[in-house]
Amino acid sequence: MKPSKDNQRSDALTLIEVIVVIAVMVVLVGLLVPWSTNAPSQRTSCARYLKSTGVAARIFASDNEDKWPWQVSTTEGGSREFQNVPNSAFRHFQVMSNELNRPKIIVCPEDKRRTWATNWVIGFNNQNISYFVGFNASENNASSLLSGDRYLTTRRPPMNGFLELTPKDAVSWAKDFHQYKGNLLLGDGSVQMSDSASLQKALHDSGVATNRLAIP
Repeated sequence: MKPSKDNQRSDALTLIEVIVVIAVMVVLVGLLVPWSTNAPSQRTSCARYLKSTGVAARIFASDNEDKWPWQVSTTEGGSREFQNVPNSAFRHFQVMSNELNRPKIIVCPEDKRRTWATNWVIGFNNQNISYFVGFNASENNASSLLSGDRYLTTRRPPMNGFLELTPKDAVSWAKDFHQYKGNLLLGDGSVQMSDSASLQKALHDSGVATNRLAIP
């Protein structure tokens, strides 16, 4: 006996069910895409840029008797003489132009107060940089501060573009770019994404009595 249409059952999705499933997926994608393209994504890009900066610094060091740019004289292609020149953080990145390749790498995507330069010479200055330079960093000290986001907040503001911090100094991230979070590039080339508490710990664990930073 042939079953009636009322008793027949199909395991396949009907056209209406397929349309409903697609509509739900479109809504979910619409909700997730804005979240994936906001500040956390920019912070990840910032960390990637810092990582590239660390690689560039290590390449420079490998070509210069394991010395960072600021440990090499200007007569030999470094920037040592600019360690005491006011507001000259950009000089230490400028001498790594061959290793960094693109000026865009040293500008955090979320740092709207900085613009990346089109070249390393004409008009290049601190306004084209988002990251500080740690003069006391060492490849032999994995926890030393090599670089990081520039928006540090302390009770001692930078003087002429220099900031000196001891492990006992209170330091935190400003709200400006990563919502009270930031990125640090350490002496071993690794990048640490941290909140203010982790930043304070990193300063304490740096193993340096005084961290002298060039702030752009």
